Amino acid sequence: MPTPNWIRELFQTIDNNDPAGFASFLTPDASFVFANAEPVRGKDAAREAVAGFLSSIKAIRHEVFDTWQQPDAVICHGRVTYTRHDSSQLSVPFANVFKMRDGLIRDYLIYVDASELYKTG
Repeated sequence: MPTPNWIRELFQTIDNNDPAGFASFLTPDASFVFANAEPVRGKDAAREAVAGFLSSIKAIRHEVFDTWQQPDAVICHGRVTYTRHDSSQLSVPFANVFKMRDGLIRDYLIYVDASELYKTG
């Protein structure tokens, strides 16, 4: 199925280092979980978590390959490329599950193995 425009726009806000734009896709009480990190609760807390993460890297780029939609959920998978501050890169597959409410994301679940992102040497 073609990727809906709003998903492309969502990932573009992240790739453009725009935490406020990212947060505009969330419900006020959203839950956000990045990989195996503890859940972050609330739109503002999610925005701050994403801002903190984005400041820890030089750049990020998402490629979405497939998207599946259900009435209250959207699932997508693709490849994310992280550029570290030393300009080296890590590219890994990801899958996201978005549980929806009233056209916004109420649960944002990211499944990715970013364990190599901060390894040195």
